[in-house]
Amino acid sequence: MNAKDTIRAALKTNQNLMNMTLADLSDQDLLVRPVPNANHIAWQLGHLILAEHTVIKALGATPPELPAGFADQHGKQMANSDSTTGFATKAKYVELLDQAREATLAAAEKLSDADLDKPVEGSIARIAPKFGILAAFPASHAYMHMGQFSVVRRKVGKPVLF
Repeated sequence: MNAKDTIRAALKTNQNLMNMTLADLSDQDLLVRPVPNANHIAWQLGHLILAEHTVIKALGATPPELPAGFADQHGKQMANSDSTTGFATKAKYVELLDQAREATLAAAEKLSDADLDKPVEGSIARIAPKFGILAAFPASHAYMHMGQFSVVRRKVGKPVLF
C-alpha cells in the first residue's frame, strides 16, 4: 500500500461511516442540539462540506457547485443561531457530502508522490502542512464531528453504532 492508497482508503472508509451514522436519522433529528449552544448536525454537515470545498480548492481542483445561500447558512455566524429554518434535508447533505468527497478523491488521485510531500501555503498549512496531509484531512475532520453526532444519536434514541 502506498500513500495515495492510504489517503483513498481513509477518505472512502470515512465516507461509508458517515453515511452509516446518518442513515437512520430524520431531517428533524439533524436540527437537535445536544446541549444549549452546541451545533446541531445540520450546521455541522454544512461546515464539513464547506471545509472540504476549501481542501478541494487548495488541492488545485474545482469543488462541486453548492446551492445558493449554502455558505451563508453554514458559516460561523450561524453556528450559534437557534433558527432551524433554511437548512437542507438529510438527503441533500448526503448528496453534497458525497459530491465533495468524490471531488477530493479525484483531486488527490492527480497528485504525484512528490506532490504529496510538498508544503501547503497559506492559513490552511497550520492544520495540513503537506499536500498528503491536506488530501487526507477531510476524513479526520469528519471523524471528529461524527463523535459529536453520537451524542445527538443517543439523545434522540438511536442505537450505538460503533
